[in-house]
Amino acid sequence: MRVLIIGSGGREHALAKALLKSSQSVELFAIGKNAGMQSLCSMADISVSDHAAIVAYAVSQQIELAVVGPDEPLVKGLADAFRLHGIPCFGPSKEAAAIEGSKAFSKAFMQRHQIPTPAYRVFSEYDRILAYLADCPLPVVIKADGLALGKGVVIAFDRETACEAAKHMMVDNQFGSSGKTVVVEEYASGPEVSLLVFSDGSTAKAMVSAMDHKRAYDDDSGPNTGGMGVIAPNPWYTDEIAAVCERTIIEPTLRGLRQEGRPFTGCLFFGLMLTQTGPVVIEYNCRFGDPEAEAVLSLLDSDLLDILVSCTNQTLDTVPVRFTGGYACSVALASGGYPLTYEVGKSIAIGKLPCGVEVLHAGTALDEKGDLVTNGGRVLHVVARSSTLRPAIELAYRAVDSISFANMHYRKDIGKKALLKEICDGSSLLGTTQTRIS
Repeated sequence: MRVLIIGSGGREHALAKALLKSSQSVELFAIGKNAGMQSLCSMADISVSDHAAIVAYAVSQQIELAVVGPDEPLVKGLADAFRLHGIPCFGPSKEAAAIEGSKAFSKAFMQRHQIPTPAYRVFSEYDRILAYLADCPLPVVIKADGLALGKGVVIAFDRETACEAAKHMMVDNQFGSSGKTVVVEEYASGPEVSLLVFSDGSTAKAMVSAMDHKRAYDDDSGPNTGGMGVIAPNPWYTDEIAAVCERTIIEPTLRGLRQEGRPFTGCLFFGLMLTQTGPVVIEYNCRFGDPEAEAVLSLLDSDLLDILVSCTNQTLDTVPVRFTGGYACSVALASGGYPLTYEVGKSIAIGKLPCGVEVLHAGTALDEKGDLVTNGGRVLHVVARSSTLRPAIELAYRAVDSISFANMHYRKDIGKKALLKEICDGSSLLGTTQTRIS
């Protein structure tokens, strides 16, 4: 089968490697640049925003399945364009992708369908949000309505921070049109869970849960990023909690989308928080999480191609979705300065890696000499698997020691809280500050 992957980050590299494990004969094509993917795929250097060029390329290459990685092309209707040209696509329609494309829409959707989520207000006028922030309860969460590369959320513990965040979004245009409307959300606390779900519009099958590490620096400090590392499964997501989430969140979400005429075909990402009063939805994403996909797909034991095809033809109920036992730990290696300003073109050295580790390329290129260099904020994802959590974490960091480039930055505490949860009751350890596991 001729499969086209749209996107060229670590998530797409993980998708490519998983697809090549299929029992079917697979020929891969991909949109973008990625030094790690080019040995697996025929790469086409086309902007992911140029839908006409992408579809024309897909038609010329007789693509039989399109798999869209990033959020923006989905929100802008690329999946619809593929289907209009008779190309099956794993990814939601523009109407269904609105569940990520607009936080105001997704919050109203949850309210309409009685899906648990923190209380909220929506503002499109700067003076009105300032008036509200002057005496609202603290802390409070400020969110840009549209897409912001995972960086459009500020948790404000004081009014100055809250007002500053609103100004950056609405006045300074930090996120362009995505920040013209702002959602102000009630602060909720508890363990966070990333849950990815395969959906064909009617049937949903959950993947193994994951725990993301969003902040740039150790001890959950610094600015939000696209994600600095993941462990899977998430030890807080027990079978009991999974049953509650399926009944109160997953099923009502998919049913609500169907009822509103926007059935969801693709990967639906639930950003959950396990509060003292029960699980709530913090956000939806309309695609595989990045970096969650890197860890989760490494544990997939079923044929990914069979699953993706079944989602496009509404036969997911007939296809097994199984994951191996054990754990995966993924550590992101980033350019110094990420997620703000950073330099590219730094030479990358990768030494001998331990068994059980793979390195996925997120922002890499080959220079004019053919040498591997950095070409993005997040450069590499180091993914390790083991039968238990601690060895997976230790193995990932041992592999990190074999990789270097100038100003390389990474968190040294990925999985630490999860490891503490395994040792004792983690509910009192959510704020624990620890350094790298050794």
